[in-house]
Amino acid sequence: MRRAAALGPGLVALCAVLAVVAFLSVTLGSRDIGLSEVLHALRSWDDDGSISGTVTLELRVPRTLLGILVGAALGVAGVILQGVTRNPLADAGIMGINSGAAAFVVVAITVLGLRGVGVYVWFAFAGAIVALILVYAIASFGREGATPVKLALAGAAVTAGLASVTSGIVMTNVDALNELRFWQVGSLAGRYAPILTGVAPFLLLGLAASLGFGRALNGLALGEDVARGLGQHIGRTRVAAFAVVAVLAGAATAACGPIVFVGLVVPHLARFICGPDYRWILPYSMLLAPIVLLLADLLGRVAARPDEVQVGVVLGVVCAPAFVAIVRYARLSEV
Repeated sequence: MRRAAALGPGLVALCAVLAVVAFLSVTLGSRDIGLSEVLHALRSWDDDGSISGTVTLELRVPRTLLGILVGAALGVAGVILQGVTRNPLADAGIMGINSGAAAFVVVAITVLGLRGVGVYVWFAFAGAIVALILVYAIASFGREGATPVKLALAGAAVTAGLASVTSGIVMTNVDALNELRFWQVGSLAGRYAPILTGVAPFLLLGLAASLGFGRALNGLALGEDVARGLGQHIGRTRVAAFAVVAVLAGAATAACGPIVFVGLVVPHLARFICGPDYRWILPYSMLLAPIVLLLADLLGRVAARPDEVQVGVVLGVVCAPAFVAIVRYARLSEV
């Protein structure tokens, strides 16, 4: 009860911070638009053909909403992956999600001759899911099943294999190289309402399902033997967790490309704030991650006016030293 009384207000405070950051994301950007014009567009919710109305309603609002959903999805997926594998460095990149998505995007370009972010979303989504299934299937071989060590090794092997295949294809195909380079940078720019509405149901479903994993992840954190003693079925838990991660990280990566560091850093930041209880780490990560992602996106838009720096680049610059600090001052063994 004391812990809930202490941490509950923190969630409320984070909701308020997220609302403020989302408002800033809609009102600020690489193009100078007056606050009154932005507020008018938001109040009327009608694109009257003006530049301010078009930029606000067709670009910034979908971009902000997608940033909230993708950030929350990546943060929660990172928590679940680190909890299930008991690996403090587990994220979508290590578990083959990014490489699987990239491989399928390359197939769409080179084999099917398809173009456009709206088309890549579904191929990247399928590739991410297939890669995760492949990782789990490989790790499941043997008497012990999919242990944390085997999952990490299988993820590294699948990532390396798919990345090599993808590199081999794009090096001999200029069109594939150019298109993949645009998608792989990791960005919220150019992701319009159709992409948001296409991935939103998957992200919302995955986020809702993820909140039920707190108790199971707490059991796994105590060790597999203890978890089994508490009546937990380890195999079913891992399959369900990987299914949720496939939906969350797969849809997020498909929509915005491989955005790094959010799923890696945010779970440790949440753990530093609220302790080792996954019932609190999950909702804290769900709120902290979109705050981090939107702030990085906003920084990239404002710092390089009238151009912008993609959010994947900003996160790499900002979060790398932050992660070093976390490694220095927090105990990564507490996963």
